[in-house]
Amino acid sequence: MARPERNRLGDLIVMQKIISQEQLEFALTQQKRTGRRLGRVLVENGFATEDQVSEALAKQLDIPFINLKYYNINLDLIRLLPESQARRFHAIVLEVRNGQLLVGMVDPADLFAFDELTRLLKRDISIAVVNESQLLESIDRGYRRTEEITGLAHQLSADLGESYIDFGALTDSAGVEDAPVVKLLQTMFDDATQVRASDIHIEPQEGRLVIRFRIDGALHLQMEADNKIGPALVLRLKLMSGLDISEKRLPQDGRFQVRVRAQGVDVRIATCPTQNGEAVVMRLLRQEGGMVSLDNLGMPAAMLQRFREIIRRSNGMILVTGPTGSGKTTTLYAALAEINTIDQKIITVEDPVEYRLPGINQVQVNEKIDLSFSRVLRSTLRQDPDVILIGEMRDEETAQIGLRAAMTGHLVFSTLHTRDAARTLFRLVDMGTPRFMVATSVQAVIAQRLLRRVCESCRSPYTPNSQEAEWLKNEGVQAEQWGNLAQGRGCSHCNGTGYHGRMGVYEMLEMGREMVEAAAHDSVQHFMQVANQKLQGNTMLDHGLELLQQGKTSVAELMRISNQTEE
Repeated sequence: MARPERNRLGDLIVMQKIISQEQLEFALTQQKRTGRRLGRVLVENGFATEDQVSEALAKQLDIPFINLKYYNINLDLIRLLPESQARRFHAIVLEVRNGQLLVGMVDPADLFAFDELTRLLKRDISIAVVNESQLLESIDRGYRRTEEITGLAHQLSADLGESYIDFGALTDSAGVEDAPVVKLLQTMFDDATQVRASDIHIEPQEGRLVIRFRIDGALHLQMEADNKIGPALVLRLKLMSGLDISEKRLPQDGRFQVRVRAQGVDVRIATCPTQNGEAVVMRLLRQEGGMVSLDNLGMPAAMLQRFREIIRRSNGMILVTGPTGSGKTTTLYAALAEINTIDQKIITVEDPVEYRLPGINQVQVNEKIDLSFSRVLRSTLRQDPDVILIGEMRDEETAQIGLRAAMTGHLVFSTLHTRDAARTLFRLVDMGTPRFMVATSVQAVIAQRLLRRVCESCRSPYTPNSQEAEWLKNEGVQAEQWGNLAQGRGCSHCNGTGYHGRMGVYEMLEMGREMVEAAAHDSVQHFMQVANQKLQGNTMLDHGLELLQQGKTSVAELMRISNQTEE
C-alpha cells in the first residue's frame, strides 16, 4: 500500500467546519507550547470530540474509521506488534484483509510510524483511523499479562526446586527487585488494574495454587501454578504489609500501597490458614478516579431529589444498607462530597478509609490498639462536628452513640448489613438500641444492590427461557414488553463475560410521621405492612425492572438480586 499523503489535521477539520480558524490558531499555539498532538489539544479544549477528529481525518484521507468500542480484538493478531511499539506509534493490528494486515492508527499521516510499522510487521499493511482513548483501552486489554504471569510463576517454581528457601534472607539482598516473586506480584497487580479487578484471591489447593480476580462482582480464574510458590508469595506480601511472617496459624490483616500504571492503589490484605497453606485475599482501592458524584450513581430522579434534600438537614441519621460489595461506601461518599463545604466540619470513622476526600477529617479504626468505633466516636463528638460518617454499625455501643449524636444536632451517616430498607430499623432494635431512639433519629434508609451492566460492544436482543419468562410474568412483565431485553454475547471488551461495569438499584424509605408511629408500634407485622405500602412501586426490584426493559442489564442478573431480597 502507498503511504498516506501528509495533510495538516487542523486544516482538514476547519474545512469540514468542525472548528473555527480562531480555535485552530489557539490550539496550534498550545501545541507548540506543550508538544502534544494537535488532535489531543483540540479534544482537551472541547473544540471537537475524539470521534470527530478521527472521522474527519478518515474522510479526508479516504481510509476507514473503525470504532474500537464495537470491535472484537483478535489477541493473536494484536500481538504481532510488540506492546512497546504499539504504544509508541499509537497503533494496533486489527485483522487480515485482502492479504494485508489492517492496522488502526490514531495519526495515519505519521509517515515515520507507517514505515516503522511496515518494517516491524514484515507485511504489507493497510491503515484505518481509530480513536486514541479507545486504542489505549484496546492495548490494555490485548496485551494482558496472563502469559507473563504464568511464565514468572513457572520460573519461580523452578528456582525453588524441590524444597522451600528462606525468602527472609532474600529481602535483605541487593537486587531483590529482580527476584521472580517480586516480578510476579508486580505483573499480577498490573494485570488486575488493567481489567478493573476489585479483589485478588490467592488460594492454595492440593497440588496447585489458584489465582483469581473479582471483576464486576464475579470471580474469574487468572492462572494456576505449582503450589510450592504459594509460601513465597505470601511471605513477600506479609513483608510489604508489615505482618508477622513467623505466624502462619492465625489470620492476619494489613494494608500497603502500590503504584501501578502511574496510579496509586491502596491494598487491603487478609490472610487465612487453610489445610493446604495460607490463603490471601487483597482488596484493591484506587486512590484516583474512585469518587462518584450523586448524579452518576444511577438513582431514580425522584429519589435523588428527595435524598439531596434529606442530606442537607442539620440532624438525624441516614443509613445505607446492603451486603458486602454493594456500593454502600460509594453512595455515602457521594453524599459527603455534595455537602462538603467550608462551613461544615465532617469527620469519618472507618475501617478502612476507602476514599480520600479533601476537606474532611478521616479516622482509621485500629482494633489492635483498642481504637474501636465506639472509642473514636466518643472522641469525635468532642471535636465539634456537623456531620459524622460511621463506617459500619457493628455493635450496640456504636449504634447508640450514633443515634444519640443524631438526636443532639448532628447529621450522621452509616451503613448496615440488611436485605432491604424496611428490615433495617428492626436490625437496630435487635442490636439492643431502644425503639424510641431508632424511630425518632433515623431520617431515611437507602437499600441498594449492584447489577452487572450488559456489555455495549457485544449487546444483542435476548429471548428469555421458560423459567425466566415465568419469573417475568410473576413480576408483571408480559411477553409484549420483551422488545428491549438484551444480553451480551461475550467479546474482548468484556473478557467473554457479556458484562462490562456495574450500576446500582435503589430503594429509599423515609421516616415520616406515619412511619415513626408504626416503628413505635409493638407489632413488627404492622410496621412491615406500612413500610411496604410506602415503598410500593419504588423498590429495588421495581428499579431493576426499569433497567431491564431499557436493555441495560440481563434477566439473570435481576433474578439474582431478587433472590437476595426475598424472604
